[in-house]
Amino acid sequence: MSDPKAPAADLAPNTVLEPTAALTVEEVLSVRHWNEHLFSFKITRPASFRFRSGEFVMIGLMGDNGRPLLRAYSVASPAWDETLEFLSIKVADGPLTSRLQKIQPGDHIFLGRKPTGTLVADALTPGKRLFLFGSGTGLAPFLSLIRDPDIYERFEQVVVVHSVRTVVDLAFREELESRLADDPLVDEQARTQLHYVPTVTREPFHTTGRINALIENGRLFQDLSGDARLDPQTDRVMLCGSMAMNKDIAAMLEGMGFEEGSNNKPADFVIERAFVG
Repeated sequence: MSDPKAPAADLAPNTVLEPTAALTVEEVLSVRHWNEHLFSFKITRPASFRFRSGEFVMIGLMGDNGRPLLRAYSVASPAWDETLEFLSIKVADGPLTSRLQKIQPGDHIFLGRKPTGTLVADALTPGKRLFLFGSGTGLAPFLSLIRDPDIYERFEQVVVVHSVRTVVDLAFREELESRLADDPLVDEQARTQLHYVPTVTREPFHTTGRINALIENGRLFQDLSGDARLDPQTDRVMLCGSMAMNKDIAAMLEGMGFEEGSNNKPADFVIERAFVG
């Protein structure tokens, strides 16, 4: 997930990027345009780059002022992958995404050397069901987590709930509907433990409405085993999306008795606050 709300700045064209103490320079391997305002891309991964599935890192290009223009992006690939993948929106006048959306294989971008974040399994206490609530590009860290074998050892069920405005915004829908059938490490576990709940808010679809509405009306639990409600005794939750979504669902969870956790103090639910101001 990226943060488009950043100060305006132009990017210098055709700039040769040089690594710094905080940044490496990586090659773009592939680019996938989902629609006119959503794309994903893969880059090389340096041998020294280590991260936990669910974390984010700074990436970017050179600004017109001769300094790197960087934004936080969740890594969409799992910690074991040899490449790094990211999911991004396209903003016509966005300081970074206006140019980043034009990258092609062979181009180069900056990659931060120090990933971090709270959407990691270690920030949650043990439970039976893990709910991953994401809106828009907030799906990215969950794509990383659900391809990590460790997550299926920790939880009996892993539920990805992706809320978008229109059907074409359901990035990675085919892979998720197949329950990661072609994944080399987790295909067997995902076949029985992974559940995918896409929901659309502005078009007809088999599931419609915001995530909090699905929780309240019980639609979220229709195909799951266990209680038809969220229970802080057995359920754990991760949130990554718009500020409004995170705020509303966090308040709902706290009203149910859930406690927010962190890397230093694991608890019942976590929010990636790097993207919520």
